[in-house]
Parts: sequence; C-alpha cells; structure tokens
Amino acid sequence: MTEATIGILGILGMFVLLFLRTPVGIALMASGFVGIWVLSGPRAATATLASEAFGATSNYALTVIPMFVLMGNAASAAGFSRRLYEAAFAWLGGLRGGLASATILGCAAFAAVSGSSVATAVTIGRVSLPEMRRAGYSDGLATGSIAAGGTLGILIPPSAGFVIYAILTEESVGRLFMAGILPGILLTVLFILTIWLISYFNPEASPQNNEVEAGDKLGSLLRAAPLLGVIVMSIGGIYGGIFTPVEAAGVGAGLVIAMGFFGGKFTASSFKTVLLDTVRTTAMLYLIVIGAHVFGPFLSLSHIPTLLGEGLAQLNMGAYGTLIVILLAYVVLGMFLDGLAMLVITLPIVYPVIVALGFDPIWFGVIAVIVIEMGMITPPVGINVFVVKGVAPDIPMGTIFRGVFPFWVAMAVCLIILILLPQIALFIPNSMFG
Repeated sequence: MTEATIGILGILGMFVLLFLRTPVGIALMASGFVGIWVLSGPRAATATLASEAFGATSNYALTVIPMFVLMGNAASAAGFSRRLYEAAFAWLGGLRGGLASATILGCAAFAAVSGSSVATAVTIGRVSLPEMRRAGYSDGLATGSIAAGGTLGILIPPSAGFVIYAILTEESVGRLFMAGILPGILLTVLFILTIWLISYFNPEASPQNNEVEAGDKLGSLLRAAPLLGVIVMSIGGIYGGIFTPVEAAGVGAGLVIAMGFFGGKFTASSFKTVLLDTVRTTAMLYLIVIGAHVFGPFLSLSHIPTLLGEGLAQLNMGAYGTLIVILLAYVVLGMFLDGLAMLVITLPIVYPVIVALGFDPIWFGVIAVIVIEMGMITPPVGINVFVVKGVAPDIPMGTIFRGVFPFWVAMAVCLIILILLPQIALFIPNSMFG
C-alpha cells in the first residue's frame, strides 16, 4: 500500500469519525496518530502526539483565545452586549429595515469583543429577535439577519479563526487581525445593503418604525460607550503598536471584568459561570489545535499536499483558476463541516498550494475565513442556522435557510471584491507592519 493511499484512507477515516459525531479534535488526533503509526511506527506516533500536544498548547500566541473568549463571555453576562444592540437600534431602528440593520451592526460590534460566530449569533439573537418579531418583521428577514450577522464574529478581529490559521501556518496573528478589519466593515455594509434591498422590494418584510429622538440616541451611545471604548482600545492598541494581540486580549478582558464588578453586574455565581464557560470553550479550541498538529505531520508523511499541488499544476488552470477550484471545494465542505474543523483539516493540504501559486498568505487567510462564514449559513449543516433555530424554536428551518440566502449572495459578492481588490485586506497590515 502506497503512502498516498494510506493518507487517503486516513482522511476518509477522519470523516467517518466526524460523521459519528466524534469531537473534531479527537477525530483529527486519532486519524493522525494511527496514520503516523502505520507509516512510521508506534514510536514516531507516540513521540509526535506528545511533542505536538505540548508544543501546540504552550504556544504563547494561542493565549489570545482564552482571553478574548473571557472578554466576550463577561460582556455578555454583564449585559454590555444588550447595550450595543440598543445603541444600534436607536440610530438605525427608525429606518426601513432598521431593526435588522441594527442587528447586523450589533453583531459587528459584539464580534469585536467575542471572536466567535456562534457566541455573536446567540447573544445578539436573544436580544434582537423578540424586538423584530414584535415590530412585525418577517421571520425570514429576522432570523436571516441574525444568522448572517453572527458570521461576522469570525472575521472582525479578534477572531478564533484567524488565531488558528496563524498557528497552523506560522503567520502573524497581528497581521491577520488587521487584515480582517476592512473586509469586516465591507461585509457589514453589504449585509445592511442587502436588508435595504429586501425592504425596498418587499416592504411587508420590514415595517417602518418610529424615529428615536436625538436625546435617546445620545443616551444609548453613552450607555454603550464603555464597551465601545474597550473595543477601540484593544484593536487600536494593536494597530498603534502599543499592545501585542495577546496583551490587547488581556487588557480587554480585565477592563470588561472590572466594569462588570464595579457596575454591580456580577455576582460570585454569575462570574463563576463566565469562567466555566470560558474554560469549556478554550478546552474545545485547544483540543482542535492539538488534533490539527497531529494530523498535519501525518499528511506530510503521506505526501498528499505535494501530490495535490502537482495534480492542480497539471490541469493548467492558472493561479486564479486553481484558487476558484479550492474555494468551490471549501463551499462544498462547508455544507457538511463546522467552520473551524474545515480550516484545520484543509490548511495542511491547501496552504502549500496557495503559497506555491504566489498568493499572499495573509490575504488568503481572510478569503478562507469568509468562505468558512458562507459554510456557516449553508444547508444542510449551517451551524449558525441551527443556533438561530435554538433561539427561535417555533420558526421552521426552511424559513431560516430562505432568509439567509440573500446574505449568502452578499458574502459571495464580498469574496469576489476581495479577489479582485486584494489591497482591501492588505492595506492596513502592510501600512502597519511594512
């Protein structure tokens, strides 16, 4: 049996484990461990498992994950996320489709705290969905805007997706965070434009709301100012070279916790829940990283990435033709796999091909995250759709999927713009790091 055949069998075995609902990290670790055992023997397999597990979890850059997860959980538990939505509602709620647009803006703001797509959709969805249904919004537009807005959590920095991409490719976390800012703003604007178009062609989907008075607008902005200040300080500190991403995460988490305690938002019980949720999420993400670090060497031993690169080169499709094939494969995989799982499974195979084609790896990190976002709202899995279903159990899945389709198109448009104009993603990191 050839090395490539063993590699293919290992990949298939990993997919079988995922189909059987094995945790992603365990599926990657088991497939990689067994594959290395078959290819290089038990000593190499156990050595890889031990060394990669220690090396991955002791990586200083990975510390950014628990810090930003803690900041997001603390902000949600303290009610600061509600203030973000209320401020967005005050400024946009009076417009046609304003509540849905406020949901998108609230998601974008909370994404700059949480770094998680699921957390963003759940947190903002619990606040915004009752308001939109009370105002008479169609179920499709209401749920679609929440599911789509939640995907901003993995694009707008801080982003767990960017951190894992950086760890797996040895790229700069700071550069990736900065690269996500303008594409995040672009996608937010495209989502709001999508809502406006839906409201224009189907006025019944989004009834007009009363304009909020100027005093109330300023008051809502002042109430949201502390958390907005933390966001500006964290991201601005990274851009200004004051903080590293890890330091920014620590400062942000510390400030949010301090505001929660001094504002009387936390009890001993509620803060304990925040810490436990942070530990659970961090453990899950670390397990994925460990699994990826075991699965990656197995793929290298099987020469799958090399063979794939040679096969794509023989097709003579050119750099952009090959890129389109890779992105289409991502879209298909996104129909069945969780976003982070897709990232850790495919990067060891795809990344060498992207670099060989001459594409900027930071730019591709943004492109890959956006395609993963598309998978989060694509049937049959569409994890963000299932999250919204949990918030609104009485709304049929079909209605939610129909509601997210226009936003899926908006994401495809964003993807095309970034492929045609890569400087949108690269301008800030290039100007900052040179």
